[in-house]
Amino acid sequence: MALHQEVTYTIEDIYALPDGQRAELIDGRIYDMAPPNTRHQMLVSELNITIGNYIRSHGGNCRIFPAPFAVFLNEDNRNYVEPDISVICNKDKLNDKGCNGAPDWIIEIVSPSTEHIDYGVKLFKYRSAGVREYWIVNPKTRTVNVFDFEYDQASTQYCFDDEIPVCIYEGLNICISALL
Repeated sequence: MALHQEVTYTIEDIYALPDGQRAELIDGRIYDMAPPNTRHQMLVSELNITIGNYIRSHGGNCRIFPAPFAVFLNEDNRNYVEPDISVICNKDKLNDKGCNGAPDWIIEIVSPSTEHIDYGVKLFKYRSAGVREYWIVNPKTRTVNVFDFEYDQASTQYCFDDEIPVCIYEGLNICISALL
């Protein structure tokens, strides 16, 4: 009896998708992405503005990119993600196609179709790729899980009403409720 062999996809398969179809590639497996809802986009927009304003007002050299923005996590052709927000402090990682290597800070806004991926697959992948800080913002539960991978701290869960400290930017605290 023949064994079932799983297909391994590459970045070329992602670029061959029909126009308008978005997907991510993690360890050779394709994860389709549903269109975001209004609340999701509002959170991405407000977080992008808040973080960008902080970086500029403090003379920072990090860059912030909202989705869709290509992140090639590893130096292989089997990993391609589009985090909702990517903060990159090493400009050498940036080129015309996106970011090559791990961003310093990634924020994912949970949607029903991505919940298991954000809390499981991506959590492991981002940590092992070298992301310094990872936030999972969950509008349904009104919680934010913060993972400080740089200092290997345990995750901390906050509610939307809390002033959430940003690990990579001392002095930056974000209250999600104030953004909505």
